Amino acid sequence: MSKKNQQLRAERAERAAAALREQELRERRRRTLMVGGVVAALVLIVVAGFLINRARDTSGDVNADPPGVGEHGLAIGDADAPHTIVVYEDFLCPVCGQFEASTNEDLEQLAEDGKAYVEYRPFELLGRFGDYSKRSAAAFAVVMEKSGPEVAKEFHDLLFANQPPEEGPFPDDDELVALAVDAGAAEADVADDIKGGAGEDWVDAATEAALDAGVNGTPTVLLDGKVFQEGRTWEEFAEELVAAASE
Repeated sequence: MSKKNQQLRAERAERAAAALREQELRERRRRTLMVGGVVAALVLIVVAGFLINRARDTSGDVNADPPGVGEHGLAIGDADAPHTIVVYEDFLCPVCGQFEASTNEDLEQLAEDGKAYVEYRPFELLGRFGDYSKRSAAAFAVVMEKSGPEVAKEFHDLLFANQPPEEGPFPDDDELVALAVDAGAAEADVADDIKGGAGEDWVDAATEAALDAGVNGTPTVLLDGKVFQEGRTWEEFAEELVAAASE
């Protein structure tokens, strides 16, 4: 065999080997991505299950006042509606944020349609992460007292829409005042009380009332006086809750 032919054969062999190595590399990448996708999916399932179970720490034995009776909630809708919904929540609770995102518009619509009387009951559950849990609920109490329920509901929604992570950083009092103003409160009416912690006694009383009722997880949702726990995800939970309250 001539030297030239030997060289050509060697080059072809090298190109074939390179192509084989590239194919094997692509296959390894494909397997890695498949395994990574499966692991990620399993992690999401485990995390979702953990969050749902954490929120369901409250047993079925919650003895809560019906909406409109106590002093530690914000009720919307008709008190004579055929269904009642009570939501115990913490403005720092990430699962409460997910629940709020999944149900806010639907619960408002149920209230507007006269199908459900809905009451939100913020309290301090996550104080171990810092003072934001209490400060945000105290600011809510101030806005509700000074600016009325409609502005307080808007402020409630903005607190969840701008919810910080549990590990922080947390909005300071000036930022809470700005959110209150965005919700429709007059700054002169709420600024000093929010910065001075005027709503903290309300939060202490609301927290005591929630714990006395048997609530020890958030969100705890009561439909017609009974803890509601249907659904495997918060999307399913929201769908089941809305469907049940629409009957």
